[in-house]
Amino acid sequence: MRIKVDEDLPRAVAQLICDRGHQAERVVDEKMGGWKDAQLWEGVQSERRFLVTADKGLADARAHPPGSHAGVLLLRPDQEGVHCEKPLVINPWNLDALEQIETESGRRVYTLLQLRLHPALVELKRRFDSETGTARREVVLTYVTSRGRWYDVSWKGQEDRSGGIATNIGIHFFDLLMWLFGSMQRSEVHLTERRRMAGFIELARANVRWFLSLETGDLPFSVQPGQRSTYRSITVDGQEVEFTEGFTDLHTRVYERTLAGDGFGIKDARPSIELVHQIRTARVIEAPDCPHPFIDRPWVTGRE
Repeated sequence: MRIKVDEDLPRAVAQLICDRGHQAERVVDEKMGGWKDAQLWEGVQSERRFLVTADKGLADARAHPPGSHAGVLLLRPDQEGVHCEKPLVINPWNLDALEQIETESGRRVYTLLQLRLHPALVELKRRFDSETGTARREVVLTYVTSRGRWYDVSWKGQEDRSGGIATNIGIHFFDLLMWLFGSMQRSEVHLTERRRMAGFIELARANVRWFLSLETGDLPFSVQPGQRSTYRSITVDGQEVEFTEGFTDLHTRVYERTLAGDGFGIKDARPSIELVHQIRTARVIEAPDCPHPFIDRPWVTGRE
């Protein structure tokens, strides 16, 4: 994508866009600095560039309705900063660029780690943190969410853009597990496919076997028309962690927490982003000592 970055945004914004594989040029570098809004808009559109700006006037959909231009993104940090969906980035070094933007702008970059506010999981963390023993927990994470072949040809199926399924569908679980059981000590990858991944993580207070899949055939039940096609399970020492309900207002609670000055920032997001990057680039261990139970299924072991 060809992008023009307005002069009201830090230089690091253009660098961050380039790091994601796009062509980004700054307005000031092309001798367009100080131009009036109308003149700048006309110049950008004559090149069919996507515009990234902090100017509310340039991003006013009433003046520039969708479909009449090459695209515009408004980055307008207020006193609290900006909110971004997870993952913030797919590569750890891009977090450094975001931290530079924070320094230059004096604003904060926040993200949505909403599972940390789920009532059942908050209570679980309180219970684990209050325990005084040193016994390690045995955790099994299984997440199967059926996706059609559209997924493979969309940006989500392109690892260099989405980070692959460990990032795209797994990062919120990895963040949750490290929040509950401490930092990552060691990681193994036992299976890497475009639509399946599995492995083992040694955390400070738990051993985790994990399995992620987009394949309908990996669901532990038959899918009926109109019924759910997702299976989410976390067991701790053989006991199921129940958190099926309670998701409806989690985003709102994250926003409320941010407005109260206690939002989740780059420091909170970094461990899971570093972990999924390590998972994405790791060598596969073909005969692991502690595989996830689903790896032994015939249609998995007999993969092409």
